[in-house]
Amino acid sequence: MVDAIDLAKKQREISVSEFFAKNRHLLGFDSPAKAILMAVKECADNSLDASEEIRVLPEIYVEVKQLSENRFKVIVEDNGPGIVKEQIPKVFAKLLYGSKFHSLKMSRGQQGIGVSAVVLYSQLTTGKPAVITSKTGPKQKAHLYWLHINTTKNEPEIVKEDSIDWNKDHGTRVEVELEGKYQKGKQSIDEYLKQCAIVNPHAKIIYINPLNEKVEYPRATTELPKEAVEIKPHPYGIELGILIKMLKSTESRNLSSFLQNDFSRISSVTAKEICDKANLDGKLKPEEIDLAKSENLFKAMQNTKIIAPQTNCISPIGEELLIKGLKKEINADFYTAVSRSPVVYRGRPFSIEISCAYGGDIEKEGQVRLMRFANRVPLLYQQGACAITSSVQETNWRPYGLQQSTGSMPYGPIILIVHMASVWVPFTSESKDAIAHYDEIIKEIKLGLQECGRRLGIFIRKNVKAKEQKEKIDLFEKYIPELASSLNKLTGEKANILETELKKILQKNMKDLLSTIENKEIKEEIRQDIQDQVNNKRPEKKTTVKIEKQTTLLQDKSKNKKSSKNKIHKK
Repeated sequence: MVDAIDLAKKQREISVSEFFAKNRHLLGFDSPAKAILMAVKECADNSLDASEEIRVLPEIYVEVKQLSENRFKVIVEDNGPGIVKEQIPKVFAKLLYGSKFHSLKMSRGQQGIGVSAVVLYSQLTTGKPAVITSKTGPKQKAHLYWLHINTTKNEPEIVKEDSIDWNKDHGTRVEVELEGKYQKGKQSIDEYLKQCAIVNPHAKIIYINPLNEKVEYPRATTELPKEAVEIKPHPYGIELGILIKMLKSTESRNLSSFLQNDFSRISSVTAKEICDKANLDGKLKPEEIDLAKSENLFKAMQNTKIIAPQTNCISPIGEELLIKGLKKEINADFYTAVSRSPVVYRGRPFSIEISCAYGGDIEKEGQVRLMRFANRVPLLYQQGACAITSSVQETNWRPYGLQQSTGSMPYGPIILIVHMASVWVPFTSESKDAIAHYDEIIKEIKLGLQECGRRLGIFIRKNVKAKEQKEKIDLFEKYIPELASSLNKLTGEKANILETELKKILQKNMKDLLSTIENKEIKEEIRQDIQDQVNNKRPEKKTTVKIEKQTTLLQDKSKNKKSSKNKIHKK
């Protein structure tokens, strides 16, 4: 019989690496196709962050080589600052190790899992070590490492290391072999990098796919994004347990200085107000505050009016650059973008940006194509579980000229972009594929969508309907010779004169149509049609009045015939 002592012998500590080795689907490596995408995604995101941190325009090189039917080599190289020798093993071969987890500023990576999870998956599926090359300066040699992860201890294992010459001033190169499946489509590496190029118009990306096809995404601007500034926690964004931990680890000498130094937006006056509400002396040492006092302090902080945190900790893309990014990759008739002012939820600032492209080369049939982004990172999976998708479905698009069934995506030739910029994005899982349904976030997304929809509706009313009207005029033009021939038989007027006068009437209608159109391409098309008609017309005498008189006479004759028939019928 098994007793408690026997059970105790089986119990042991589990490292985070060991946990994720058995549950790799939680990190997004749940299928061969997604696994290869996640490898590119995590490495490319780190590369973009690294380049921006040293204020250098990113140049990212991505290559995916097919080694066998289900085995690939993924290579990602950047021009970032590089990594110091001592930190390379920990950055790439230790899960939950990084500099961004405690930092309250906008960044792509936040958890310290991403690139080390790629190394772990590579190790699990092929047994091959990750090969890391990194250089920190033009006069330095590059450090070359072959790394494994000790999953039992969550510690790096250095298989081999070396120093080499590398023809780059600074940067990092990652090479991993893994099992995967390459495919094109909406959830592919190709689509991911294309979307990256749209929301990172300052980046240059070179991509070589497994078919040895080279695709280059040039930068649309040489302007770097506004640098995000790290801020301290806001009192409204913490919980009781976090407050207790902060009290234990603070370097402040008393409670008043702790409130002012360790939080944002708390002045000496506000600190005194909080202490008075909590019935605590501001000179009290932080380590002397027990659980009961901590609870009183926490309640007092939540019940005190405190200014919202600074918003310079986030770096939105901006309306102009959003449109530039869209124009660079998508050919359309209409572009617009809306960048909402930053707001705060749970003490954390965030901003919502919406952009859309309409018409042109976009597929005319089917639902609107939605592209979701968080901190400039494309979200390709779990669309149905995302707050962005729900917001689009719950918005009424019919007033803006689109078709939509209740509670579903609208229909039309549209690509819709929704981007959330925040110091803390509430993802639904570690794989970072969908944003959680917070009311404050959904409200902001809907407001941005409605503003974008209004602009789109104006364009559709002024241009798309005018284009449809032009198509009707073009159809009428085809039947002018036949109509002139029929009128010739009815009125006796020469067919060529009738045709010329009908073209004059058509030209007048087209000129009236020009005044209602904003789209330059449609305008130019109509102007060309008018010019063609002018060049082909023959100088004839004025016959418009004559045609109208003949038409009136025909109508009168027709009436007389009807009245005479009615008289005969009565008799």
